[in-house]
Amino acid sequence: MQIIYSQNFLRNYEVLLEVIKEKAEKREAIFRKNPFDKRLKTHKLSGRLSDFWSFSVDYHYRIVFEFQNDNTVIFHKIGNHSVYR
Repeated sequence: MQIIYSQNFLRNYEVLLEVIKEKAEKREAIFRKNPFDKRLKTHKLSGRLSDFWSFSVDYHYRIVFEFQNDNTVIFHKIGNHSVYR
């Protein structure tokens, strides 16, 4: 699976604590194998974000993404629940 990182995602990622970055990288490895692995808690968003999906990095942090096609996703945001705003 190809993952494209938006500029917004890269800015969000840059300011994260190292421990969160490490967790995100581990979750991304799981995501690459199976985006719907139960450990990720992947779910479709609703409302104004209805074109997007999200998965859990840990209890507080999420990655918001969209499927571009069967083999490519775009990571748009990473952060706490404020990423849904």
